[in-house]
Amino acid sequence: MKKFRKVLDGLTTSSPVSGGGGTVGSPSCGSAAGTPTTAPTPREIDVQETLVSENFQLCKTVRHGFPYQPTALAFDPVQKILAIGSRSGGVRILGRPGVDCYCQHESGAAVLQLQFLINEGALVTACADDTLHLWNLRQRRPAVLHSLKFNRERITFCHLPFQSKWLYVGTERGNTHIVNIESFILSGYVIMWNKAIELSTKTHPGPVVHLSDSPKDEGKLLIGFESGTVVQWDLRAKKVDFRIYYDEAIHSVSWHHEGKQFMCSHSDGSLTLWNLRNTTKPFQVTFPHGKIQKDGRKESCKPILKVEYKTSRSSEPFIIFSGGLSYDKAGRRPTLTIMHGKAITVLEMDHPIVEFMVLCETPYNNEVQEPYAVVVLLEKDLIVVDLTQSNFPVFENPYPMDVHESPVTCTAYFADCPPDIIPILYSIGAKHKKTGYSQKEWPISGGTWTLGSHTYPEIIITGHADGSIKFWDASAITLQMLYKMKTSKVFEKPKGGDTGDDDPFAVQMVSWCPQSRIFCVVGIAAHIILYRFSKYDANTQIVSLEVRLQCETEDVISPSETENNPCFSEPGPHSPHHQHASSPRGGTPEGMKDSCLKVKERSVRVPPGYQAELVVQLLWVDGEPPQQITSVDINSAYGLLAFGNCNGLAVVDYLQKTILLCMSTLDLYGSSDPYQRLTRSPRRNRQSTSEFCMRGLSNFYSDSKKRIRTSYQSLTELSDNQQSIDMERSRSPTSVHYPSSLHNDPRVLPEPVASLRASHHSPVFYLLDNDHVNGHCTSPTSQPCSAGKPRVPAAPEGRLARRGPGRPPFRKAQSAACMEISLPVSHTEESRENSFSRSRSSSVSSIDRDTKEAITTLQFGESFARKNDLIPTPCLWVGTSLGVVLLIPMSIPTDQEERMEESVTMGPGGAVLMLKGSVLRFGFLDCVGTLIQSPYEVWRDPNAPEDPDRLRRRKLVHFSPSSSQDTCGEGHLAVVCSERQAKVFLMPSQSCLFVHNITESSFVLRADIVSVCNSVCLACFCANGHVMTLSLPSLRPLMDVNYLPLTDMRIARTFCFTNGGQALYLSSPTEIQRITYSQEMCDNLQEMLGELFTPIETPEAQNRGFLKGFFGGNSNNFDREELFGEAAAGKASRSLAQHIPGQAGMEGMKVAASGVVGDLARARIALDERGQRLGELEERTALMMTSAEVFSKHAHEMMLKYKDKKWYQL
Repeated sequence: MKKFRKVLDGLTTSSPVSGGGGTVGSPSCGSAAGTPTTAPTPREIDVQETLVSENFQLCKTVRHGFPYQPTALAFDPVQKILAIGSRSGGVRILGRPGVDCYCQHESGAAVLQLQFLINEGALVTACADDTLHLWNLRQRRPAVLHSLKFNRERITFCHLPFQSKWLYVGTERGNTHIVNIESFILSGYVIMWNKAIELSTKTHPGPVVHLSDSPKDEGKLLIGFESGTVVQWDLRAKKVDFRIYYDEAIHSVSWHHEGKQFMCSHSDGSLTLWNLRNTTKPFQVTFPHGKIQKDGRKESCKPILKVEYKTSRSSEPFIIFSGGLSYDKAGRRPTLTIMHGKAITVLEMDHPIVEFMVLCETPYNNEVQEPYAVVVLLEKDLIVVDLTQSNFPVFENPYPMDVHESPVTCTAYFADCPPDIIPILYSIGAKHKKTGYSQKEWPISGGTWTLGSHTYPEIIITGHADGSIKFWDASAITLQMLYKMKTSKVFEKPKGGDTGDDDPFAVQMVSWCPQSRIFCVVGIAAHIILYRFSKYDANTQIVSLEVRLQCETEDVISPSETENNPCFSEPGPHSPHHQHASSPRGGTPEGMKDSCLKVKERSVRVPPGYQAELVVQLLWVDGEPPQQITSVDINSAYGLLAFGNCNGLAVVDYLQKTILLCMSTLDLYGSSDPYQRLTRSPRRNRQSTSEFCMRGLSNFYSDSKKRIRTSYQSLTELSDNQQSIDMERSRSPTSVHYPSSLHNDPRVLPEPVASLRASHHSPVFYLLDNDHVNGHCTSPTSQPCSAGKPRVPAAPEGRLARRGPGRPPFRKAQSAACMEISLPVSHTEESRENSFSRSRSSSVSSIDRDTKEAITTLQFGESFARKNDLIPTPCLWVGTSLGVVLLIPMSIPTDQEERMEESVTMGPGGAVLMLKGSVLRFGFLDCVGTLIQSPYEVWRDPNAPEDPDRLRRRKLVHFSPSSSQDTCGEGHLAVVCSERQAKVFLMPSQSCLFVHNITESSFVLRADIVSVCNSVCLACFCANGHVMTLSLPSLRPLMDVNYLPLTDMRIARTFCFTNGGQALYLSSPTEIQRITYSQEMCDNLQEMLGELFTPIETPEAQNRGFLKGFFGGNSNNFDREELFGEAAAGKASRSLAQHIPGQAGMEGMKVAASGVVGDLARARIALDERGQRLGELEERTALMMTSAEVFSKHAHEMMLKYKDKKWYQL
């Protein structure tokens, strides 16, 4: 616990250093004019901070969604848990709802096959790097116990018989090895391919594609080779019982439970049934989907990739297979075929089938199987089919496997929500659920999970590319869909029918007030939809407002229109003029164009839930699309909606359905503009500006529809695509129009200033920094334009920027909110210097300066807009891409009747604060360090029946900064975080109390002020992968963990923090990864996770009867230990496979390590690792000694052999 005390005298102050190393600036460092503070200030700020470094630890909690790029499937029929392997080396283990575990192989190699140790609490994984891993599932977080790396052969197939500790491993060379599961050591018993085939065979049989023990006799192993050869190997006699040859390649083999027949699937779409009594030819050959053509030949069919042959007591056997359709039926979807007696059912799937598995009642392969379901793993879905009903319905999936139903484009995370919001959303969402599912319980029901004591309501909101919004219940580290809505229903269907293109509706960002249930959606087509929540259906008329937020006025065709309708009129201090900012429907001026989306004009019937009330659309100008919206904020207490883009800011009164403010960013400064800005000359040639000039985190989608469809490729691929697009569309920067008053502004320097060249994918901004600039480019991603054409003509390097005395130099700043990031980020000193030298190699005259400034963040709140304000008033905080913070005061009528009749007045002229880099987040604290929430309106149903005895009035909840200021007077603290630094200002004096430079070599992507351990802190996620927390208000570093390097724009676009020490991001296009940075939650995580393994009695094998046991062979007498053990089979070659001990114990220590105990544990881990390395060194030394002894022995023998011989006898 630390106590910070800072004394202010109102005029001057010292510059102490904060506890975390951040420098504390003077009171004037954030003021508009840079003069000492003269307004009365509190004599003392007494903040008692309770957060320390021991309160923070970063770890993953749970992963939701469908496993990305799945490759393998396994099921434990006793424990009833399912495992799915993926191409990235991940393994998801699923049981009953709440039992969901994610494991990751350190190598990242694709998982080829999974094998459960049935009812043993263990799992074997075979990976593409030819390594076998044994996972312990008897702990809540599984860990690897052993690994076995094959050095000379590649693994193709594995088989583990039930209740056996010997694993059969087939390889690409056609050999079969045997591994002891307990010790994970290779047995000396090997079935070589040349022993398995006949000596007369001239060709190699190919890789092993199947291994299984005979249900009739465990001492017989069936080996299937890819070429079509099937061999039954007698493990005791070490010889072949029979060989089967077939012309077509084999993909899979399945036994009949009696062990007298087996079925094979082939590459020509055929199924062959073989009887062990006669193995010379197949007992039956069928082409399930191959018809006889007119010429008598069978039509060619696709391969049947897998077949399962399962028997039932009460009905005919089930033959289930995937593939096998004829080639001539183009366009047909992937199918799963179920043959039950004479009935053939073909189930069409939405995605290609990766794997399927039939679930049976018994784990014994020599009993009647009694199949009851089939699990089908698709490329993008997991379905389970009920086999007990004739129409084969599917089970309703309890897991959130449809997160990616449409690609996720944005996320929002809300912890500690009002407790009543989840049941209401669930009750309304349940009315729209699909029907037709199987009535039986979900068959994957293993594990145990209980609701922990450390739970609170949490909601995750996902926006999607098709315009849909999904609300998820994320309480207690689970995920369940609550409610889904479609924003596309607000608009008319496009003319000409459905084009199949959902891109114009893609959701860019959302803003939600849980208390008032006001919901705001920002779309990719520069539109905003405002929703209100109601439990009743209603007939509603959607109001549409059109806003012109465009700077390109010289592109308007008519000069008179340019003069009479300026882009941004200059508002007065209290009554902003916005009559030219919007145009009524149907009255679009010449040179303008309506949005491509048309709002429904007729009255529509809307169901209960979120109902659209208002749509705000930005207008097209001269065929050019509007710039995408970069920031939005809504406040239910004020009844206002604010949004901005790289052109300016607009504020809408959604209660009166009017536009209050529509101004360019430059006009917002008034007379307080801290920058020297130069006007531009008009463009000589008007070019098509179909591409959006501002490409940033919030507008990830470009104008290319193909790019939208493939938005989940890696960022490297994305940058390459963007480079080619920009090379084709290389053009001069867009001209910007400013009011006439700017041309006579004495602040504008007439001197020529060097123009810094931007990278090919972002606009350039010129930033005048308060701090010293050390002479090189400080852009977050300073990447020179190497392939694309320069946007400005080249000029000699000698023309450098000139500045007056005492003026800091200009520098280039590319905002993370206003650009597309080129990654991976490399910020070595050499690269920065090279980037700077090449960036300034081109220079133009000062009239070609592009000074667009984007609105990057907005927040409503009660604050002090000016230094001499005595009481807090409603304000709008505006952050820009140049690191400037603007305060806009507002005057809002307090009476309800007046609020609906009188207009809200607002206008620029408030405070101006400055930081490095683009502004990302605002937060407000009182003078004792408590977070001040934004005011809100208590929710009331707009469609509820009116009570004549009670007047419906708005109930507002305000959190005034002065409500808890009895000890320190009027005022509050404002926390501002940008891409580079964080500052804490004292309002209304605007004194900068604390400042901390978060990063110099990277930039912050996401920042949030969150509540942790009954206190508040600033959480940041940087592009270099670091997750940081800073104390408030002192900005002491509390945690800095190098967690996740930013390798994909998806992470940057979806990463978000929330209260309670939690965060999430989209780890893949189909999965949501949740993490925690709270030590308390890490400690309680074991309690919150589900148990994968539960002690269950293994079902007893059925009594086979005397006669069946007598004539069925002596399989019960088979002792694998006697055959495969070291005593009988000897040791395997050391060079064949390498045993790697697991890190399960060490990982457990790493998780538990903290404080002094953590240091001891880490020291012990280091000692263990050192001992392991010493052991490896000792082993290598012993091998060298052995080799030297062998060499010495051979040399001595050769010397003795030739010692007595003459030279001519050699």
